Amino acid sequence: MTRLEKASFGEYIRLLRKNMRLPLRKVASQLNIDQSTLGKIERNDRKPTNELIEKLAVIFGTDVKELKVKFLSDRISYELFDEGFGDEVLRLAEQKIKMLRSKR
Repeated sequence: MTRLEKASFGEYIRLLRKNMRLPLRKVASQLNIDQSTLGKIERNDRKPTNELIEKLAVIFGTDVKELKVKFLSDRISYELFDEGFGDEVLRLAEQKIKMLRSKR
């Protein structure tokens, strides 16, 4: 697994921004938010909205699905981390998703 794949959503955004040599203020301006808000997103202290995730995908020229998967996987991981039986929950959730898809 590469450094980008291992990174949390916020770390991933920061790495993308730095790789493109974009200052925090410029990206924040393009998102129409203040620098401190973007800094909090990059430190995982604040969750971005779907609208911000879509704008970030445009700014960084990346797939919006990729960013949403990264964001949602973080949320689920942190939610299940302390439970001690997160693997079981994920297996059952995967089965339920397959069942729901088959009903469509």
